[in-house]
Amino acid sequence: MSESLPAVRPTSSSTLPADGVLLLMRRSRRRAAVRITLLVAVLAVVAVAAMMIGPVSIAPTQVIGIVVDHLGGVRSGAGSASADQIVWGTRAPRVAMGIIAGAVLAAGGAVLQALVRNGLADPYLLGINSGASTGVALVVLVIGGGGALLFSGAALAGAIGAVLLVVALAGTASRRGPIRLVLAGLAVGYALNAATSFLVFWSDSPEAARSVLFWLLGSLGSVQPVALVVAAATAGLGLVALVVIAPFIDALASGDDSARSAGIDPERARIGLMVGVSAMVGVIVAAVGGVGFIGLVVPHLARRLVGGRHRAVLPVSALLGAVLLVVADTVARTVFAPQEIPVGVVTGVLGAPFLLVLLRRTAPASAP
Repeated sequence: MSESLPAVRPTSSSTLPADGVLLLMRRSRRRAAVRITLLVAVLAVVAVAAMMIGPVSIAPTQVIGIVVDHLGGVRSGAGSASADQIVWGTRAPRVAMGIIAGAVLAAGGAVLQALVRNGLADPYLLGINSGASTGVALVVLVIGGGGALLFSGAALAGAIGAVLLVVALAGTASRRGPIRLVLAGLAVGYALNAATSFLVFWSDSPEAARSVLFWLLGSLGSVQPVALVVAAATAGLGLVALVVIAPFIDALASGDDSARSAGIDPERARIGLMVGVSAMVGVIVAAVGGVGFIGLVVPHLARRLVGGRHRAVLPVSALLGAVLLVVADTVARTVFAPQEIPVGVVTGVLGAPFLLVLLRRTAPASAP
């Protein structure tokens, strides 16, 4: 069997006295609250910096004034008409979508790693990204295009279809387990990637094929208002729901026996959560394309900051993912300006070294 990372498990305090457990929990929650607050501040600074940086530099006071004007519905004249168009019309939508997409991909990765108890799990590993990409490629290359809602619907159907296929291929409930889910996800992902590549090769429109290839590597350059609204609504509802049910995710991360002792049917809960995460990721992939490594890398960083409790891991993952994707997009559109490189290339450059370090620090699993 191939090597895998140890299961992601919440911190245990069962050997401490009751008073010690309460004190430890209070300290852990206080530390998490402080770090979440700091990350919110970091994200605000990164967002402002991203809207400042570009071929035309905008002063931070102007950026803040323009954003406050639009959000407050007033016109104080904080910036010129050209600065207003650059900040609010061009850069702000990219930053907003980067925050939303990074948060969803990172939180989704944290949940998937808990569900399959494997630190290498992410939306790519379980075929979710591949299914969403195939759905969108079908719309662009076969139907001939469509609006943001059609893209979101196709990606959503592809992602959910992929995860249901993974569950079916993993076997019956009595045989299905984390390892079988991961292997089925790999098989489905490779098959769907091959299908997408065939669609690109088969297309008789070079321009459409080129746009799909660029989109598959991820881009925040053509964010449509409808897609932004749909992604924001999906992210808001999905992330709140995941934080609410975080204790159930903790139980699943501890193993099926722990989940059953908490009154949870692990198979049903795992499938339901995988479908929910697939829906969230599908909408995001429809908007920004394939952005790798965020769902893999960020949850590990979050656990180092706040431990294993998912009520803390999920918001920290979301904030870290948002920061990382906004930074990556800023690099993608400025480092070779006026040429823009796909943001997935930047996240891959940042994520691959971390993955190698992660593998080096992981002890080989014993063979069955």
